[in-house]
Amino acid sequence: MCGRFAFFSPREAVQELFGVDCTVELKPHYNIAPTQLVAALRAGQATSAEFAMLRWGLVPSWAKEPAIGNRLINARLETVAEKPAFRAAFRRRRCAVLADGFYEWQQRADGPKQPWFITAAAGGPFLMAGLWEHWDKGNVPLETCTLLTTEASGAMRAVHHRMPVILPPDALDRWLGAAGSDEALAVLDSVVTTELHMQPVSRAVNSPAHDGADLIQPVDAA
Repeated sequence: MCGRFAFFSPREAVQELFGVDCTVELKPHYNIAPTQLVAALRAGQATSAEFAMLRWGLVPSWAKEPAIGNRLINARLETVAEKPAFRAAFRRRRCAVLADGFYEWQQRADGPKQPWFITAAAGGPFLMAGLWEHWDKGNVPLETCTLLTTEASGAMRAVHHRMPVILPPDALDRWLGAAGSDEALAVLDSVVTTELHMQPVSRAVNSPAHDGADLIQPVDAA
């Protein structure tokens, strides 16, 4: 699963790399947790992609209470097209969440889990494939999202068995504009695996109260 990530690139980098107009002044965050707002790209009416701030934890349109979103922060790629909570969004409401890196926790033979910070080997921001929904049964409408996850690949397997689905920039328009579930799956099948860089980091990231640049500095693995 993916339960924490970081996004600290300026909006100018987002506009240059992904060709979207970002009117929001983005603040750097090094420990984004579920229920917080995340920066995302989704299909727009006037352009192929538009910028949006979405709450992390998908609330299906049919849900009676928004609390269900606390359990729906990730959607497994292998079952997303069939799961009731995700299948409608997978057909029609796909997005890509902006990140500079994500965290995973490695189970150790003895002692506490070791957190690792994983980035694109080439550096810079990247896109994590996601889904979004609009929920309007409460006093305040919500726009929420979830991240797609898949089996870990390459060296990532030594840290964790799951990882986010990373979407290359040249696949963004095809992902957002895919006509239904089958075409969306075909887009992801065609994606070349992104090379990753991994480094152990401080266990301070375990608490969402910590949100500083020191969290992504490498440490010696315990």
